[in-house]
Amino acid sequence: FSQANTHKAFHIGHIRGTSIGESLARIFEAVGNKVVRANYQGDTGMHVAKWIWCYNKYHKNEKLKKDESWVAGIYVDAVKRLAKNEKLQQEVNEVNKKLDARQDKELNELWKKTRKLSLDSLEIIYKDLNTKFDKYYFESDMEKGGKQIVKELVKKKVAKVSDGAVIMDLSRFALKNPDSQFTLALGRNVSKSKSPTHLPLANPNKLVKSKSLDYVKGNKGLGVWVLLRSDGTVLYSAKDLALAEKKFKDFKLDRSLYVVANEQDLHMKQLVKTLKLDGVKNAGKIGHVSYGMVRLPTGKMSSRTGDNILYSDFKKEIVSYAESEIAKRFKLSKKELEKRGLAVAVAAIKYSMLKQSSNKNIIFDKTQALKFEGDTGPYLLYSYARASSIVRKVKGGKVMKIVDLKDEEIRLLKKLDGFGSVVESAYDNLAPSLIANYCYELAKDFNEFYHCCPVLGSEEEGFRLQLVEAFRVVMKKGLGLLGVGVLGEM
Repeated sequence: FSQANTHKAFHIGHIRGTSIGESLARIFEAVGNKVVRANYQGDTGMHVAKWIWCYNKYHKNEKLKKDESWVAGIYVDAVKRLAKNEKLQQEVNEVNKKLDARQDKELNELWKKTRKLSLDSLEIIYKDLNTKFDKYYFESDMEKGGKQIVKELVKKKVAKVSDGAVIMDLSRFALKNPDSQFTLALGRNVSKSKSPTHLPLANPNKLVKSKSLDYVKGNKGLGVWVLLRSDGTVLYSAKDLALAEKKFKDFKLDRSLYVVANEQDLHMKQLVKTLKLDGVKNAGKIGHVSYGMVRLPTGKMSSRTGDNILYSDFKKEIVSYAESEIAKRFKLSKKELEKRGLAVAVAAIKYSMLKQSSNKNIIFDKTQALKFEGDTGPYLLYSYARASSIVRKVKGGKVMKIVDLKDEEIRLLKKLDGFGSVVESAYDNLAPSLIANYCYELAKDFNEFYHCCPVLGSEEEGFRLQLVEAFRVVMKKGLGLLGVGVLGEM
């Protein structure tokens, strides 16, 4: 998951894929699975060629910087220049061929230096977002294997040469049930069942093979999948074939899940189908967790045109706003204010990305996401901090005593009791949104309890303190499964 390319911007659209992947990994671990977090990054290809071409031709006097906005700016400049003069693309193609051949020492050195700058800047972002990776794969490492696989596909007559390029003609295969987002992701069709059967990832013998891809005559179906360009350079389609085989070789996987935006839905289906046609046994274990795009109130973002919000700028803006809101309520040192500001900002961002179903497009509105009331990340952190404040005020043990359970207490108890089943459901359906929505409902029930049932000094103080503590434990676990850290104080 994440899959942020080098030499391009990491914008708020990338945050969603990163957040979903990390949350799913935590949910899988919570129910007993061993998870390998992998990141596949595009560190080679046409976008890199455009960047290096533009830097050498128009920015060579500029010092290389480990700065996301500077790196992204070079790429955007390249795209704009190419749009104005299409003939320049020939120069880029030459750069791409030289990078692909790995024989131009000067270009290779520039590629290595700028690649490292991009990767280092991404690590800062991943630390902010509470995520980590056990394994890094790169497109540059898949080129040789991809070309070899393509060569074998042609030899087997699974792929063919067309106008000099190597393609997979998948037009005879169509998606039988395009409306079921989970068909490929879960290996079973859950569109016909509101409560799908639990499927342990640890038991591959129980995996049900997908029957969604059927042979259909006279239909464009899955279309044409190009593997090699006519000039012999390898496309990311061929690299993905090599990646799939590499992952199963490196690890004994029961499932291999790709968290990739829904713009790549067709690509993922083409990948799985090609692997099946090639006779790859593990092809049936591959699933795609598709997610919708993130849009701004002003429209769609694009790393190509620069019409986006860079993560670095986005972070500054949201952290600054969060700090101003916290400063209104508490007097804190600069260091503590920055620490809490970042925690609140990350909670606001990640919660807004995860609370809606993954397959839906979302419009990110910072003014809504950063509210301290309502269905927001800051509201959940505030609720946890409020409960922590109550616990801190207690001195010594309190006797457990229940005089008469109020409706608000019963409601909170029932909500707490349902946490386990929500986690199981989120696991079964690959849906972090179920946990996000549960946390919001839990926070609402707690705050209603807090306002209606006095804790400190009440006759039932001992029992109600235990209820407050139970809320803290469950809320912390729930937010933890979303990759959101808690704050004892806001």
